[in-house]
Amino acid sequence: MKNFLFILLLSITLTSCASRMTDEKKSALKNELKEIVKTDQIAASRWEQKWEKYKDSVFTNNKIKVEKMFNDYGFLGFDKVGTEGSNDFWLIVQHSDKFPEFQRKVLKDMSKQVKRKNANANNYAYLFDRIQVNAGLKQRFGTQLTYKTETTGRAIPKIGLLDSINVDKIRKEYNLNPLKDYLNQMTAMHYEMNKEHYQKMGIAEPNLY
Repeated sequence: MKNFLFILLLSITLTSCASRMTDEKKSALKNELKEIVKTDQIAASRWEQKWEKYKDSVFTNNKIKVEKMFNDYGFLGFDKVGTEGSNDFWLIVQHSDKFPEFQRKVLKDMSKQVKRKNANANNYAYLFDRIQVNAGLKQRFGTQLTYKTETTGRAIPKIGLLDSINVDKIRKEYNLNPLKDYLNQMTAMHYEMNKEHYQKMGIAEPNLY
């Protein structure tokens, strides 16, 4: 019995030490995340097929770094690394598509932090939908889009929605604007980026909902 109590106490102590962070450690993590995001954004901006291996390498290396942080401290919320640092941490997880199990683990812990107002609810929505789409499943929030490039150019949620009737109510709970507004915004952006393509098709302006 004494041995059991000792092991239990030791486990609690180690867990407490692992989750406790000094101000110096918080600052170091924020700076490290900022540097990781710099490499992430360079890789993410490379759209050509020839950059795929490079992107995979960057995203994999970044995932390894943030996974260690996650194993040590859990989801890095506002209380640990501030708003910007927490967003940076989420972004790297968001781009870890080749590691869905890792994404799901982070999502589960992130859900607890969202309930505590210690993480961005809209970031949670984007990660939830991304995991769903990558698994071939319907979305809850409609954040992940594709475009009708051969017809109207309109944005549409990939694969579809779990609950199209209540989607705006669900989105509002996670600080997201109505789906129609989001789709129109993204349709307009997509049109501007591909204006020449659509003008050749006779589409002179974004085809909004």
